[in-house]
Amino acid sequence: MALLATERLRPAIHPTYARLVCAHLRQEGFDNETILQGTRLHWEQLLGGNRYLSLEQLARLLRRATTLTRTPWLGLDIGGITSVSAHGALGYAIVSAPNLRVVLHTLARFTRLRFQLVNVVISETDEHFTVSMEELSGLGDVREFIYSALLVTYLQLVDTVTSQRLRNIQIELPISRPQWADVYEQRCGCPVMFDAPAFRLQMPVSVLDTPCLTADAGTFRTALRDCENQLRQLDNGGALSQQVSNCLLNSPDGYPSLDDVASRLAMSRRTLIRKLKTEGTSYQDLLDGVRQELAAWYLLETTVAVEQIAERLGYQDTSNFSRTFRRWFGMTPHAMRGGSK
Repeated sequence: MALLATERLRPAIHPTYARLVCAHLRQEGFDNETILQGTRLHWEQLLGGNRYLSLEQLARLLRRATTLTRTPWLGLDIGGITSVSAHGALGYAIVSAPNLRVVLHTLARFTRLRFQLVNVVISETDEHFTVSMEELSGLGDVREFIYSALLVTYLQLVDTVTSQRLRNIQIELPISRPQWADVYEQRCGCPVMFDAPAFRLQMPVSVLDTPCLTADAGTFRTALRDCENQLRQLDNGGALSQQVSNCLLNSPDGYPSLDDVASRLAMSRRTLIRKLKTEGTSYQDLLDGVRQELAAWYLLETTVAVEQIAERLGYQDTSNFSRTFRRWFGMTPHAMRGGSK
């Protein structure tokens, strides 16, 4: 399978942020059916536990949202309406931290619990404290949304815990200066530099000791313990459904069977079935999901022949693949690519 497809389809984004996009669109007057039209996503899927979305899935939702709202700075809007509680245990760790220094270190360590496409790096000199981000996978056409949402989220979290607008900050974004650059400065309350080599927030070291008005040592310890447990799970491959999806995505020579996957994950077939059921899914659901995403990706992003796509997805009979594809998407593979039904 193409590496790019594997990267874009790998589960990496907590569904909370897709839910927030949908909630914002509902407030704008759109219903769920209209919002999700053409995205190949379902509201039940977004609500179904904490199964992470892929970059490709998020990109489809964001393209749809931008079309509906005609708001190219959508990331600023979503970041601005994201409450601390939306970040789960990480959010509670942040609001209960003792001071801004601990807040920023906590964000740097645990951001990937919610968003696994960037690595947060912090550095400190005698004068400046810097938060920067490294892309772990190309963000493509959602780069502006991701960085603008992260920017406003970070600033909002700082405002929440300090109860003041600390805006003696230098902001650099790795996106071309948009026509709506003034919206960034209005929302951020300070200048924003575009066309930078990387995302970077730099602030004076003197503000790091600013106390958090919501500090609570007991809550912080509990939330930090929860974050550490989640991080260990993530380092072991994430939730079981995510591990199975990754296993299927990373099998270019044919999909492993249920028994093969169970063996790779060092558990019995029965245990795998039971644990996936507790996450609201099954091996067959995950296999169908991977096949659906890959089928659509190949059709829309490549020129690979339908017959070859069917073979890559494990279908020996192209007509059988076409029937299954019509059941998935309500159209034939040729229709999705732009041909006739």
